[in-house]
Amino acid sequence: MSFADHFSTQAADYARFRPHYPPALFAQIAELAPGRSTVWDCATGNGQAAVALAAHFDHVFATDGAAAQIANATPHPRVRYRVGTAEASGLPSACADAITVAQAAHWFDLPRFAAECRRVGRPGAPVILWGYTHATITPEVDRIVRYYLAEVDPYWPPGRERLDAGYSWLGLDLPPLPLALPPMTAEWDVDAYLGYLSTWSARVAALSATGRDPLAAYAPALRAAWGDGVRVVTWPLTVTAGTVP
Repeated sequence: MSFADHFSTQAADYARFRPHYPPALFAQIAELAPGRSTVWDCATGNGQAAVALAAHFDHVFATDGAAAQIANATPHPRVRYRVGTAEASGLPSACADAITVAQAAHWFDLPRFAAECRRVGRPGAPVILWGYTHATITPEVDRIVRYYLAEVDPYWPPGRERLDAGYSWLGLDLPPLPLALPPMTAEWDVDAYLGYLSTWSARVAALSATGRDPLAAYAPALRAAWGDGVRVVTWPLTVTAGTVP
């Protein structure tokens, strides 16, 4: 699977409305790394994981195949953003003590990415790929979101089914590294959650194909089910991990 840009048209909203990964995840990555000098955050998107990794590593190379994502990424003095794909990053050989991919590995050409990990990673560097699918909030909210999901489901790009199946099914051709991750949570009001739903590439594709925004049809019912105030949104994380030989 070669690089396909599914997110540039909504890159600014993607930066605003993505949930944040648990801090314990990044501490665990740092503990597994043979050093704390440099980490490669591949397919960095808005730089969310890259900035969190900067608390544990001296240097973060954050690459993404989409220039629009890099343009909207969060600046940080330890993070160096650059355009580059998972399969051809342009990074120096044997430069990374760890390699991370957040919510993107299902789009990759995995054999070519594994080869790039062997080139870019130092011996013993962990390669950790994680993702998440659909959140849970309350039974009433979740029921409405399932209707929305059923409408946009045909518009997901090829590769999304690999995320839905769970990353344990991804064939990462590296020595396996057993790893369990805590769930990801956020405390959001309904506007934040609707903003997140609006960033789905399937919603953007459906709008482009039909001229009708599928989210607008369900937003009133979702607001009514949500009620006032903040609710806890929970996403289970799925992971596969390996080690650079």
